[in-house]
Amino acid sequence: MTDAFPSIRTPLLVACLCAQWCRTCDGYRAVFEQAVSDLKEAGVEGIWVDIEDQAEVLGAVDVENFPTVLVARGDDVLFFGPVTPHASTLARMLGAALDGELSLGSGGADAPVLELPQRLRRLR
Repeated sequence: MTDAFPSIRTPLLVACLCAQWCRTCDGYRAVFEQAVSDLKEAGVEGIWVDIEDQAEVLGAVDVENFPTVLVARGDDVLFFGPVTPHASTLARMLGAALDGELSLGSGGADAPVLELPQRLRRLR
């Protein structure tokens, strides 16, 4: 029997790209880790990435604002960009991703961003 919904079983990768010197990121880390912890049973895996200490993982991806979040299911990037540092914003985004309602849309993302989930998984 073929699984009609294979993507539902694929864990959701959520990465927060921040910098150690960023005071906004300091406060957001606890929010991020709590959200990931709350949704672990639903298949959410989180990675905190310091863009300076782990710059090799970013490759050509440019992070201009903090916090920047990547949400991916497998190799499919569902979201990449800066977010407001509020628990409710992250919870809504992750809820939409888990419900299959989050996608990049027609604009998509450039190649370095699309390759980021594979590189991020190497950090685990």
